[in-house]
Amino acid sequence: MRDLSRREILKATAAVGAGSVVLPGIMGAGAPAVAADGPGWSSGEKYPPATLTGRIVRPQSPDYAEASLGWDELFVRYPLVIVFAQETQDVVNALTWARQNDVALRVRSGRHSLEGWSNVDNGIVIDVSELKSVHVDTAARTAKVGAGLNQLEAVTTLGEYDLAVTTGTEGSVGLSGATLGGGFGFLTRYLGMACDNLIGAEIVVAAGADGAKAIEVDPWHNADLLWALRGAGNGNFGIVTSLTYKAAPLRSVAYLQATWDGLDDLQGVFDTWQRTAPFTDPRLGTQLEVHPAQILLFGVLAEGSEAEARKLLAPLLSIGNPQVTVQIGGWGDTYAGFQIPTEDEPANWKFFSQFTSEPFPTKAISLIRAFMEDAPSEDSNFFTQAFGKGAQRSEPFGGTAFPHRDALFYSEPGVGWGTRGEPDSGEATTPIAQAWIAEFSQALRPYVNGAYVNVPNIGMAEWERAYWRDNFQRLRKIKAKYDPHNVFQYEQSIPPATD
Repeated sequence: MRDLSRREILKATAAVGAGSVVLPGIMGAGAPAVAADGPGWSSGEKYPPATLTGRIVRPQSPDYAEASLGWDELFVRYPLVIVFAQETQDVVNALTWARQNDVALRVRSGRHSLEGWSNVDNGIVIDVSELKSVHVDTAARTAKVGAGLNQLEAVTTLGEYDLAVTTGTEGSVGLSGATLGGGFGFLTRYLGMACDNLIGAEIVVAAGADGAKAIEVDPWHNADLLWALRGAGNGNFGIVTSLTYKAAPLRSVAYLQATWDGLDDLQGVFDTWQRTAPFTDPRLGTQLEVHPAQILLFGVLAEGSEAEARKLLAPLLSIGNPQVTVQIGGWGDTYAGFQIPTEDEPANWKFFSQFTSEPFPTKAISLIRAFMEDAPSEDSNFFTQAFGKGAQRSEPFGGTAFPHRDALFYSEPGVGWGTRGEPDSGEATTPIAQAWIAEFSQALRPYVNGAYVNVPNIGMAEWERAYWRDNFQRLRKIKAKYDPHNVFQYEQSIPPATD
């Protein structure tokens, strides 16, 4: 594991109330949120002219190039202005300003929009990444966090109190973005989806003819919007500024990693994994990654021992001669330890998401091997995440828009290339990588169904059903209620219902 001293954990500075801990962040109190359950979102009320507030970055600013760059450097955009909100009122002001000036807008948190949709040319980017306040109530086991936390900050902070919520595995990804699209990772089968842990939010929505306001969302206030935010909330209905989670106790985990050199064991490893990992003890979350020169298995066993982890994964570990390591520790330390610094990753990425409800036949596994042997870069891979039997099968109180709970596993081919910080890096590889992943995903179509909105599939003809199945029409009606003028729109955003 990496040197844990490199991570930065927010430290508690004050206690408020019984069992509560408040952690300092950049987010201030902002405007008081208004609870509203009735109509009125589209009234003709005019708002006073708005002024942009917060940390403002424009093209002439010295930090504009850095501020406008996303994690995936394949997509480069040149916004008119970027507003880094310091409090909720900055978001209200920015949204009002955008509406009054008829300027295209996008919402951004962790910059991991995998098709570059959190940025826009000649428009305004409302960035919530500096809203980093945290309020942990250890007695109630709840955490109210600013929308700017990334997953590493959330995991390590909650880990200080032996608490956890489900997150994805990539620490630099924004917590809010991951959660609002569904959110899954090593703890999915144990704790459910990230959106299942979400019990409330503050969100800035369009109001009146040209304004904005903050409202509270929970199972008793604007409950229909909470349902929509749990799986379809990324930039569709408003700008989430804080999220409240129900956390679960988690003292320690057993983290297992196994490596098979080459791909000769792929057929046996993959088939055994898909027939055992989704059905084993729900405390065990596993990911299988196929690379051009090796197969990697990662497992996290909540509240488990090394002996238990090895026993649960024995059918897999008995294949071939894998190199196996197991570490026991707190979830926060473990999670921080397997992170890869962003600067060590390729500049450009392309992925294709898919869910699977039946085991892959031999032909499908052979296709994976064939494509990996012809991969355009060393950073190409085929990634899987076990679903199957587990807590994600059940919805929380109030339900969610996420529809893929019956999946056997999730998977995605992915390819990375180029060097960070070098303009047009890997340009010669780009068409080869794009063609490779398109052909790979097309070859697997007979064996997969659906797609994951957090890993969007550009060019998919029926993306609405792929992401949300039969929930799409309900989402359109909620969109019509909270954003009837379609203020929040991008290439695959939800349009409002028209009847």
